Amino acid sequence: MFNLPNCLTMVRIGLIPCFAVCYYAPYPDAKAWAAGLFILAALTDWLDGYFARKLNQTSAFGAFLDPVADKLMVAIVLVVLLQDDPRILLAIPVAVIIGREITVSALREWMAELGARKTVAVSNIGKWKTGLQMCSIALLIIGSMPEAPPLNTALGIFLLYCAAALTFWSMVLYLKAAWPLVRD
Repeated sequence: MFNLPNCLTMVRIGLIPCFAVCYYAPYPDAKAWAAGLFILAALTDWLDGYFARKLNQTSAFGAFLDPVADKLMVAIVLVVLLQDDPRILLAIPVAVIIGREITVSALREWMAELGARKTVAVSNIGKWKTGLQMCSIALLIIGSMPEAPPLNTALGIFLLYCAAALTFWSMVLYLKAAWPLVRD
């Protein structure tokens, strides 16, 4: 249970409140620190998977905790960003991403109860979705700094829409795979 990949995942969960404190702190470099913490958390996401495979330290606990950590981190940071910049332009992809995570999590739980968990197993599109989300969110955090050029925010929003499109598409694929069981 306490192997390197799982410890990295737990560190990622622990970085979430640290991110929030830094993001809202009334200091000039606070958002830069928040950006650094988010990027560190995103790196732990990549590293925990890498080490789990490389060191053959995959576990049922890790398979459960890793996606929970990802969803917590992405959802909380997106809510913080939306609260800071409550434009519809940002609200739409945030709603798609968070809505998809809730939908697919519920679908996976239901499929597991039916004994068909593999029907909605994680796909490669999820890796691209996560990568785009992490890049876009990092750019949006950096773009929230007063001295940041507007290009960071514009590129962050563009990549967030790309991530939302992949997010929505992956949800469609999950629902399509589960449809025969749902129909019955």
